[in-house]
Amino acid sequence: MVDLASKILFHDRLRFLITVAGVGFGVTLVLVQTGLFLGLMDNAASAVDHMDADIWVAARNTPNIDFARAFPDTYVDQVRAIPGVLRADNLIVWFLRMALPNGAQEGMEVYAMERFPVWNLPWTISEGNTADLARGHFCMLDDSAVRRCGPFHTGEYREFLGSRLKIIARSHDALSFTTAPMAFMDLRVAQSLTPELRGQTTYIVVKLAPGANRDRVIAEIQRRLPYVDVHSREEWSSMSRMYWIKNVGLGMNLFTSVMLGCLIAVMVVAQNLYTSTMEHVKEFGTVKAIGGGNGTIYRILAKQATLSALFGFWAGAGLAMVLRVALARGADLKMLLGPHLWVATFLGTIVLCLFAAMISFRKVSRLDPAMVFRG
Repeated sequence: MVDLASKILFHDRLRFLITVAGVGFGVTLVLVQTGLFLGLMDNAASAVDHMDADIWVAARNTPNIDFARAFPDTYVDQVRAIPGVLRADNLIVWFLRMALPNGAQEGMEVYAMERFPVWNLPWTISEGNTADLARGHFCMLDDSAVRRCGPFHTGEYREFLGSRLKIIARSHDALSFTTAPMAFMDLRVAQSLTPELRGQTTYIVVKLAPGANRDRVIAEIQRRLPYVDVHSREEWSSMSRMYWIKNVGLGMNLFTSVMLGCLIAVMVVAQNLYTSTMEHVKEFGTVKAIGGGNGTIYRILAKQATLSALFGFWAGAGLAMVLRVALARGADLKMLLGPHLWVATFLGTIVLCLFAAMISFRKVSRLDPAMVFRG
């Protein structure tokens, strides 16, 4: 029976290739769209996830880490005095304009604080030392800025709102959901660039002492600073992601893309299996005439559907990996294809192809074995 399934499936090679292409396209669509979605969500809270901060203090009703609001930087002293707080520092996240050598300007997402190394910010350094940022009018740019700001090297200068800052370091993989390139500088330097930030901060990051009760520390910060919001790292990371899902429609876009990919795979497999089955209906009638039941018929169709799923999955997975590299190099887009996504897509492909085989099975299951002996 296995031989019969394979012979029928591979009898028309062009049809089989079309089936594999349809399944592969659906798999590629699901992997690419889901991978890009996961990559964007990872960027949306990358700083929160990588920084060594247990608690985030933000201005009231701040929606996510990118759209920060300012409040007095003296609040940090009250936070430092709370039992259970190992250290607390101000952090500014703000958008500033940077002048390019060609005279144009580019919006930069600036992260500014006094002690970058102790907070693991930025988390990947390709050149230089973040501790040097506190020594003067210096800045650090992420390698992703090359795409929008042009090539740059350490030792060069760039202007932020008319002030010249020397590039003394480079980071890597510091990306945000807004796609604005990231820059890093000392807190006092950032405050001096614009009147809006003088004497202000946008966040207070808190590291708890060993054994400290996080909920109690959060409650005490909220009691002492009633006009701010206090979040745990996990809560703030989730809020930063959910803001974009709810307000940009990413969730609906992902759902639509996944459903479209599944529909394409089911329709192609169902149509081709049905056509192939109708062309070989006498062979199926013979199977029933020699004693094969509906279970045997479905095993033949299931074998064909599984083979189509396997070949289609690997074709789609290979194309997705090629697109992953191309998008990373050409557009600085992060596509996360983790083990769970691979397993879910593989199992989903098998299940959907088996479901598609049911359309052919319903037709063959009603065959009269006597048709084999008719002229």
